[in-house]
Amino acid sequence: MTYQPPFTLTAKTLNLIASISEQLGRLSALQEPAQALRLRRVNQIRTIQGSLAIEGNTLSVEQITAVLDGKPVIAPPKEVQEVKNALAVYERFDEWNPLSETDMLAAHRILMLALVDQLGVYRSGGVGVMSGSQVVHMAPPANQVARLMRDLFNWLQNTDHHPLIASAVFHYEFEFIHPFADGNGRMGRLWHSLILAKWNPLFANLPIESLVFSHRSDYYHAIGQSTAKADCAPFIEFMLAMIEQTLREQLSLTPQDSQQVTPQVDNQVVADILHKQPGLVDYCQTPRTRAELQAFCGLHDREHFRKSVLKPLLDAGWLQRTLPDKPNSPNQRYFLKKEGNP
Repeated sequence: MTYQPPFTLTAKTLNLIASISEQLGRLSALQEPAQALRLRRVNQIRTIQGSLAIEGNTLSVEQITAVLDGKPVIAPPKEVQEVKNALAVYERFDEWNPLSETDMLAAHRILMLALVDQLGVYRSGGVGVMSGSQVVHMAPPANQVARLMRDLFNWLQNTDHHPLIASAVFHYEFEFIHPFADGNGRMGRLWHSLILAKWNPLFANLPIESLVFSHRSDYYHAIGQSTAKADCAPFIEFMLAMIEQTLREQLSLTPQDSQQVTPQVDNQVVADILHKQPGLVDYCQTPRTRAELQAFCGLHDREHFRKSVLKPLLDAGWLQRTLPDKPNSPNQRYFLKKEGNP
């Protein structure tokens, strides 16, 4: 009998799929091709930084950009190698076929070059997932891995489930199997994005891994919950929520009219601020005082907050004042500019 991963579709899952589909349509209509190309490089770097950071890599977006540009970076050699490998894999993002097990093995060879001995082959020994000193998941025996991965790819190639569902199920099942000696987290997240991008090319430009890094404890908790229930519904819901939030952030960076984004502030500046302040999109749905925003960002120096966060977001049109004619009013509030606002 053909293998069927165990999962249920909840009302939350269906609502998230509807919301994501709607936002994808809006983003596709609003984002100009030239802007998409500019954002792709920025978001790809954020994706790599987020995915590697989940695994403990400490290089910043700025350092990864320097590596990409061939500039010297002062950092542990192993972490620089991880970045170089990830950049090489993502350079071929459009070439990888997410339905191909052969392509996955080839991508692993590049991703883990000079980092592990077993490149592009499934592990030959047992492996456990650790949380501190505690084993939280013992992966299936090595002699079962090839069969399990073959069954998983066969399911992916033949499933009728929506790609938003199929990609999350594949990601969870991949992490459960833990097929490689190392690099499983990076490979699982890469393949999740590839499956989505095959369905909708916009996903090639979305830095979902960056947001997952900001919620990495929830990421591991969702995996643990799914394992405990023998049902990956919690992981599906988590990943869909991350995708929805990423789309909302991207829409907030996309000009709704010709006046929204001025030449004074590049989209990359706004993207960097949102990367450093996860949750700011949701927080600014409600008008906030300067003090509330500063406290949310965890910045103690008022002038530093004004220069590094508030002013760039105002100049970009990302934030709007409730009292635009009275910028210094004690009753001033700031909120996320929405489509249709003047």
